[in-house]
Amino acid sequence: MSGSCQRPPLRVALMGLGRAMTDEHLPVFTAHPSLFKVVCACDLAKDRRDRLAKTFPDCRMFRQFASMLDESDVDLVDIATCSTDHVKHAIKSLKKGFWTLVETPLALTRDDAMVLKGAAVKAKNRLIVMNRGIFAPDFMLASQMMSDERLGHVHRIKIRAEDFVRRDDWQCIKRLGGGATYYAMPDILLQALRLLPSPPVQLWSELKRLASLGDAEDFAHVNFKCRDLVTADLEFNGGVLPINRTNSFEIHGERGVFTVAPGMSSGELRVVAPGFKFPRRRSSVRTPELGDLHEEVPVETIPVSLARGTESGPAAFWRKVYETVRTAAPFPISLDEQLEVVKLTHLMKTTSPFGK
Repeated sequence: MSGSCQRPPLRVALMGLGRAMTDEHLPVFTAHPSLFKVVCACDLAKDRRDRLAKTFPDCRMFRQFASMLDESDVDLVDIATCSTDHVKHAIKSLKKGFWTLVETPLALTRDDAMVLKGAAVKAKNRLIVMNRGIFAPDFMLASQMMSDERLGHVHRIKIRAEDFVRRDDWQCIKRLGGGATYYAMPDILLQALRLLPSPPVQLWSELKRLASLGDAEDFAHVNFKCRDLVTADLEFNGGVLPINRTNSFEIHGERGVFTVAPGMSSGELRVVAPGFKFPRRRSSVRTPELGDLHEEVPVETIPVSLARGTESGPAAFWRKVYETVRTAAPFPISLDEQLEVVKLTHLMKTTSPFGK
């Protein structure tokens, strides 16, 4: 992301100074002062406000969200509060006419998401949902490879995100909206919806608790089936030790497979040699001859990379946020896509015995 811009920086108001804001949002604002200027912040905890003041001494501090929303010199309200409060806080911000960015999950139920959509429409669609997955380099490469003719017809997509965290915060407590279905799966689900050639028509899922110390799941697994017989196998696992991590994306086609490791912008194709054609054969109902039916198939391993000049990662996401607010450029992820993600996470939660 460029460090300079002819237009003025976005004046950002922060709501919630927890781990997401501190570890993921603030580093971007600090690194790109020509694009983002933190002008005020709100959190109930004084020690968090004091900590922020050391980095942004001119930032006005508030304990109550309503008081901060009375400020007029704000372009974007950045909300990273407890999941159960996202809808409430976002609606308050939208009613004040502010551009509003809300951390995932957008909402915990589709009904709540529809209420928030109504508020967004009244506020001239000034709602943006935090999304990391669509801008991740490994996803962008996977998206690029979906149309690669060397794979042949794609029939299966596999997405994996793995970690090992013995969570003991509110994100592992069900009644506070915790659980991997809400904090990890939205990005993965949106990635799958973007990759699949048609919407899923069948869903199967399972939730488990492996390493988390609370009562919510840290393992979420879901399978989708589409009408064109393409399936997606998606999984977040928070109980995988960093010993044997798997690829983040696999795309299986009739002539081979594409794989890429987590966070990488280069991967590989292992495919039947592009010039090779299988000999013509016909099936028969006659008694088969004895012998092995396998054929010798020439296979090539081909390195592949994200197209040169493609911006990816957090820089790409925040660049789009800046352009949307400053120039009214359409944000690349529609609210309807985010609503579909909420519907799917709600289904996963309510259809799994562990999620209830």
